Amino acid sequence: MNFKKAIGTMHLWLGFASGLLVLFLGITGCMLAFQREIEDLTQSYRYVEQADAPKLAPSVLRQIADKELPGKHAHSVSYRQGRSSEVVYFAMEPEYYYIVYVDPYTGKVLQVKDMSRDFFRFIIMGHYYLWLPPKVGQPVLATATLIFVILMITGLVLWWPKNKAAQKQRFNIKWNAKWRRVNYDAHNVLGFYMTWVAIFIALTGLVMGFQWFSNSVYWVASGGKQKIDFYEPASDTTLVSAASNVPAMDRIWMRMHPGLSTSPAKLEVHVPSGAASSIEIAVNPDPDTYWKTDYQYFDQYTLKEIPVTHQYGRFAEATVADKIMRMNYDIHVGAIGGIVGKIIAFFASLIASSLPVTGFMIWWGRRKKSKPEKQKAEKPVAGMVVR
Repeated sequence: MNFKKAIGTMHLWLGFASGLLVLFLGITGCMLAFQREIEDLTQSYRYVEQADAPKLAPSVLRQIADKELPGKHAHSVSYRQGRSSEVVYFAMEPEYYYIVYVDPYTGKVLQVKDMSRDFFRFIIMGHYYLWLPPKVGQPVLATATLIFVILMITGLVLWWPKNKAAQKQRFNIKWNAKWRRVNYDAHNVLGFYMTWVAIFIALTGLVMGFQWFSNSVYWVASGGKQKIDFYEPASDTTLVSAASNVPAMDRIWMRMHPGLSTSPAKLEVHVPSGAASSIEIAVNPDPDTYWKTDYQYFDQYTLKEIPVTHQYGRFAEATVADKIMRMNYDIHVGAIGGIVGKIIAFFASLIASSLPVTGFMIWWGRRKKSKPEKQKAEKPVAGMVVR
């Protein structure tokens, strides 16, 4: 068996092993490509008219939202110009996820959204975990993604033209040919063009899917350093008496809000979950992406900033490796390139989802074609005695 034939056999069987999951990931990826734009277009409660009145403090918005969800603990309160404030409620034990949309000027509750019933949240859970427990679903889909990376590499080897005369048919689809030829060209030509985008989508998916892959990418990008896992710095509980009557998150918000009152940035204030918790403030200058977010942590009693050593700290202090890891999700969905990047990611996912189908049709067509040839070869010639 020559090298290219061996690669073809590997490509075929890996395609059989992962085809349905690649099809599933491609389709759900397409559905999630414009999630933010669709939600902004269809959910009017995300917007409010800007008023001359000052915005209500985070503790006030939290108290308003608490009345809608008694017994639940608020996770964060966010502010953004022209948008309603989002009071997020999230917990793992017992599991729940709600968002209460509140007018930050009047305190009017605009919507209480149960994220367990949200369409896009449902698709995300499928795209990440196949609607299975994360410990089961995530490795299954990550393994399928790893196989897809190998498929793209072996596909390029098979695509590579033998000579200059064969180059033309590798870049163009012969639309006026029979459907089998069109299908063959679609698999090869579209697969070639798609690979240069889908390889980044797949690799960033592996960063989210496999811890060992994520650590390896960081190690290479940092020149051999180990990635430090996220941790929440603690407040000094011996200084509880130093606390003011004004809630700590309000005082920190008052300190930071004036400078962001006219900017497009999104300001998120995290509610401390316990006496030893710090207060996290996240300021994102470009809410269409996530990687530039500036994270700061404050002692809830002294309001002093607590430095951290993991990648989710101040953006100005992030290393190249930290920034690459922060970019991972934005690269995965194409948001790193704005609306153009999302369009490219959408079509790359669409083509990726078609490859298992066109590949199967190529295999099936060859299988059916080989049967008549075999039967013809076995048919006895005139005068032959069949025993």
